[in-house]
Amino acid sequence: MFAFMKKMKSLLPAEGTLPGRAQKVRVPERHFINGNPIEAPFAQGMAQAVFGLGCFWGAEKLFWNIAGVYSTAVGYAGGETKNPTYEEVCSGFTNHTEAVLVVFDPEKVDYEALLKAFWEGHDPTQGMRQGNDSGSQYRSVIYAYGEEQLKKALSSRDLFQVALKNKGYGSITTEIKAAPEFYYAEDYHQQYLGKNPNGYCGLGGTGVSCPVGVLAKA
Repeated sequence: MFAFMKKMKSLLPAEGTLPGRAQKVRVPERHFINGNPIEAPFAQGMAQAVFGLGCFWGAEKLFWNIAGVYSTAVGYAGGETKNPTYEEVCSGFTNHTEAVLVVFDPEKVDYEALLKAFWEGHDPTQGMRQGNDSGSQYRSVIYAYGEEQLKKALSSRDLFQVALKNKGYGSITTEIKAAPEFYYAEDYHQQYLGKNPNGYCGLGGTGVSCPVGVLAKA
């Protein structure tokens, strides 16, 4: 997104990352698009998911447009630096990736539908980049809340790998693990494409359909 970022091709040893700070970033109380809270506490019955699929501006818009999604927020996850700034993440010295927190109503949209949107919304075979955005902060990730999400994420990866291979793509490089702490990004990043409709969006998929959920069972 910006020329000053480091283009890290691998993660750093934990001791080589920036320490960060105790103070959290202040973010808006309400979602710019739908007016719901972007920080807990959320409405009763809501579930959470975290995905990383390149630049978080376009990724967040992808999810807030899904019916049943209650709220979204962008932030940083998967690294060691506490409460990092955007500039620190772009330096490559935090091990964080740009991520989207998705708060959803499981009575209206299931986790597998979110997984399908995730897999089809980017190219998960590109390693430490996404399109023209290069660096460890653009790696593909799924951070799961609980064993059920983790199991579904791994299953969906295996199904999509077969579909990708049939279309000539290589191995999926997506990092899948239990959700680490999610650090909110700065105010101006939240719902960025809602505030700036003509802003940068590097999101782009492979055109390959992901056979999860009902399709997989069929």
